[in-house]
Amino acid sequence: MKKKVMLVTGAGQISMAIARRIGFGKKIILGDKKIENANAIAKIMNEAGYDVVPFEMDLSSRESISEIIAKAQKYGEIKYLVNGAGVSPSQAPIEAILKVDLYGTAVLLEEVGKVIAEGGCGVTISSQSGWRMPHLTAEQDRQLAMTPAEELLNLEILQLENIRDTLHAYQMAKRCNEKRVMAECIKWGQRGARLNAIAPGIIVTPLAIDEFNGPRGDFYKNMFAKCPAGRPGTADEVANVAELLMSDKGAFITGSTFLIDGGATSSYYYGPLQP
Repeated sequence: MKKKVMLVTGAGQISMAIARRIGFGKKIILGDKKIENANAIAKIMNEAGYDVVPFEMDLSSRESISEIIAKAQKYGEIKYLVNGAGVSPSQAPIEAILKVDLYGTAVLLEEVGKVIAEGGCGVTISSQSGWRMPHLTAEQDRQLAMTPAEELLNLEILQLENIRDTLHAYQMAKRCNEKRVMAECIKWGQRGARLNAIAPGIIVTPLAIDEFNGPRGDFYKNMFAKCPAGRPGTADEVANVAELLMSDKGAFITGSTFLIDGGATSSYYYGPLQP
């Protein structure tokens, strides 16, 4: 029996949690810029009964994205997409954040949308950061949503002189991700498929632990301490949302972003985290 194919980018805890939740019985193609990361996750999952093929890929490269899609298609039609790849404000300079998180995600959603199987669905991992910046104009939002991917980085609002720092770049990238989901879901819908985004807050992962112990550690600890939930989240809680979105129970949900941050964004606007 031919397996359904799931394409997963980013060999991190959130990607793995989602893949473990819904990837049983499927052929999983797992891409990461560092093949050793993909190999490590593939080993854990394959030893737990999954069928995972690791693949080296670079989300900032259209050619690399095309290569992993072609790899996945060798096993059949792509039925599921989980995009958990990206870099954080403390990991990379402004240019890299825009090239990976903003441009790369736009290309991935566009290219997978051309081949996604009928009845298929995708989720891309955004961030609460996209909800914490001044509102853009309707025209700027439309530009982020509708500009051809190869022209995105030419937009005036994304020029280096208009980006304050790496956090601002990250916020712009995540706002763009969510607007692209809204625009691309229309094209996915023409193929009988759905597309949504999940915007997590602070989720405990090895990267987050590094952040807790880094120069912005007190900022992050204060954020989850003063949010209504009073704690950070877990990758499995993100997988709970992904499971809904990618199952028949989410059949009427497409083009949406689900904020899962323990109420931190609410606290930022209306509670003790107000700047």
